[in-house]
Amino acid sequence: MRLVQFVTPKGKRRVGLIVDDNTLQIVGRSQSVRELALAAARASVSLAEMVKEHLRDKTIDYVAIAAEGRLLSPLDHPDPAHCFVTGTGLDHLGSAQARDAMHAKLAAEADSLTDSMKMFQLGLEGGKPAAGQVGVQPEWFYKGDGSVVASPGGDLLSPAWALDGGEEPELVGLYVIGDGGEVLRVGFALGNEFSDHILERQNYLYLAHSKLRACAFGPELLVGEPPAAIEGTSRILRDGAELWSAPFLTGEANMTHTLANIEHHHFKYPLFRRPGDVHCHYFGTATLSFAAGVTTQDGDIFEISAPGFGRPLQNRLAVSDAADALVAVRTL
Repeated sequence: MRLVQFVTPKGKRRVGLIVDDNTLQIVGRSQSVRELALAAARASVSLAEMVKEHLRDKTIDYVAIAAEGRLLSPLDHPDPAHCFVTGTGLDHLGSAQARDAMHAKLAAEADSLTDSMKMFQLGLEGGKPAAGQVGVQPEWFYKGDGSVVASPGGDLLSPAWALDGGEEPELVGLYVIGDGGEVLRVGFALGNEFSDHILERQNYLYLAHSKLRACAFGPELLVGEPPAAIEGTSRILRDGAELWSAPFLTGEANMTHTLANIEHHHFKYPLFRRPGDVHCHYFGTATLSFAAGVTTQDGDIFEISAPGFGRPLQNRLAVSDAADALVAVRTL
């Protein structure tokens, strides 16, 4: 089951069930996936059951909604400050060739590993504990609140002072916190985590700054468990032509951590179990156009797709022309 959120021509929010590539079926009861998820938890039923119970007979044109820019992110919060956007890195094995090279490097340079390589090695050794056990904690970063999330088809705004704006094709876990503080996994989507890789390369301690950028996910939310192995495609289009394309691998089979272990180390903090809040967590990637020497520019289109996740996620890079002025602080 896959869901989308969208607005009608009159500006009203709706939830739609994907019937096929061209058609949506309206879901009643609620105007948001968040509300449907909370209602399902209160009724002790699955989200899929809640959706099926409230399906309306009416179907609508999915293609037109996308073409008219009326798709929304598939999970959000009415108050963006109550939506946490976070992520985990250094947790993907990449291709078989990259994996073999990584293992060789770990064996050959055990005494001279960088902090990044040490973090990767920790995941290899302890990121997939037995069921019910706690494994090693992964790298973690904060991207912002709901205000940084661009809608599918919308612009990814890069500030004028940014050194780079590059895509990161990732699996995104989407969650709502229940009335009693329980963590409710709503589903998964494809996402573009979008970061400033030149800034990060200057010094790894700039990682936190490099992640404070826009991002996007969707347009479709996959309800239930994702495939263990996902092979998608990441593309950049410039002036209508393909500039760069590469496959990307994700899913637990291609990761050094289980999803459950990553989820535990995020939600173990009480701050992240506040009733009603939404969480959007990026699970990392091993594929970047930046690593292939591509320099993005204003107007480029990022496209991320994978079988089983429906319509591709597309967003345009928009570089702000606002002046890089000093932010002054006034003493009270």
